[in-house]
Amino acid sequence: MGHLDHATFGWLTPALSYAMACVGAALGLRCTVRALDATGRSRRNWLLTAASAIGTGIWTMHFVAMLGFGVTGTDIRYNVPLTILSLVVAMAVVGVGVFAVGYGRDRVRSLLIGGLTTGVGVASMHYMGMAALRLHGEVRFDPLLVGLSVVIAVVAATAALWAALNIHSPAAVAVASLVMGAAVSSMHYTGMFAVRVDVAPSTATLPGATVMQFIFPLAVGLGSYLFITSAFVALSPTAKERAAYASAGRLTDERAVDVAPPGFRTAESARTPAS
Repeated sequence: MGHLDHATFGWLTPALSYAMACVGAALGLRCTVRALDATGRSRRNWLLTAASAIGTGIWTMHFVAMLGFGVTGTDIRYNVPLTILSLVVAMAVVGVGVFAVGYGRDRVRSLLIGGLTTGVGVASMHYMGMAALRLHGEVRFDPLLVGLSVVIAVVAATAALWAALNIHSPAAVAVASLVMGAAVSSMHYTGMFAVRVDVAPSTATLPGATVMQFIFPLAVGLGSYLFITSAFVALSPTAKERAAYASAGRLTDERAVDVAPPGFRTAESARTPAS
């Protein structure tokens, strides 16, 4: 059996992958909170952004961690179509869970359905990503640890959606994101500790792309998407802020009328035709 190293670059990849999981969780939670305060097309768009953020964050966390994964006695390659499919599955299944919470009338039922769906989606992404591995040998899994990793994924997803429904202050969301990031990282490394590799030394060329040819550029691109979207969400006013701005604008007009000379009309009243 080949020796598995989960941190060939030391603490760099675990720490960076945890950071990506936290960013994705924070962005997803903020978008879900925005969605619950919105209606119509705006709610749908916020939920789509939340699904893409959480799915992208989880996928990026997984494959940034995989940058530090190595097996003694064999090179490692990745099947490109299957790896991309794992990203699509992550966003799609997480989207089902987020929309269940965003549009569900029974909050408890929606939370359970959403948490289960999202958790299974996270686990599916992880093991689909593992199925994309190409190496000289056979990959096996410890069923007990695999089951434990799925349970962790479901619990973490349910807790994150509960936080989206019940926690609204930025500070509380930040704390929830740190916890969610730790849970996702725990799920990943529990799944990785379930891996066993029986190496079969060979000089044959492995199919697929190396981690630096494919995984690293894609992870950098998706990480950039998360940070750019985070900046956009942070700068976008909430529904309460927009209402406050509108109220302040009306108050300003009313005060202008109170102190204006006779015959003065505000911009709003000027647009209203006289009867």
